[in-house]
Amino acid sequence: MGRRSLLLIAAVVLAGLGASLVFWYAHNADQRAAQDQTLRPVLVATTTIPAGTTAASLVGSSSVELRQVAAASLAPGAISDLTAVRTLTTLSPLFAGEQLLIAEFGAPTALTSLPIPAGLMAVSVQLGDPERVAGFVTAGSQVAVFVTIANTDPATSARAPDITEILLTRVPVIGVGNTSVVTQTSTNSTGQQNTEQIPKTILTLAVTQDQATRLIHATQKGSLYFALLSATSKVSPGGRVDSSDLLP
Repeated sequence: MGRRSLLLIAAVVLAGLGASLVFWYAHNADQRAAQDQTLRPVLVATTTIPAGTTAASLVGSSSVELRQVAAASLAPGAISDLTAVRTLTTLSPLFAGEQLLIAEFGAPTALTSLPIPAGLMAVSVQLGDPERVAGFVTAGSQVAVFVTIANTDPATSARAPDITEILLTRVPVIGVGNTSVVTQTSTNSTGQQNTEQIPKTILTLAVTQDQATRLIHATQKGSLYFALLSATSKVSPGGRVDSSDLLP
């Protein structure tokens, strides 16, 4: 075989190898591009979530939603569910549109302070799920606080129907703690005692001194119930009711 033939064969082989390399590179580039465009689930904040918000309180709330984003847009450490951080709290405020990252959650003790508005003080109360609007009350919420207290006739000292009245018309929630289970025993009309395991959550409000005094007294002497407010909710003081007012 002559020198010219060998050169021709070598040129054909090199051309084929070059074409294969180009095809392989283009194929891998297409695969990488396709992978970058693959949709991945991620939790995204829909509103500002203050520091100190528990991950447990975000489960099922409207403050976060699961979205599908391109893999190339997925932030490192982004999470698609709150299982791994359920017992933790946000270490800094999260803003609307921000992907939730596992590094943004930590133990409650990692927080240095509560975001107490100037001139106010923080007071905490412990409530069950119904009393905190089935868990929809989160840090940053505005709430009205109602109290139910035992009523005694001042003239006869006889027990009268319990009274329910609004205590605080609008106060901000600045912290939501972890939920714990409390054993509660009640007695029914036949005298039989029932024991239940009730989940309770600590919520912290920012209040004035006068509001704090009323809130603490109501906690000691009655039972509290929160109502979740929107920016346009109309709330006014008064409106006391007891069982005699419920029916026309």
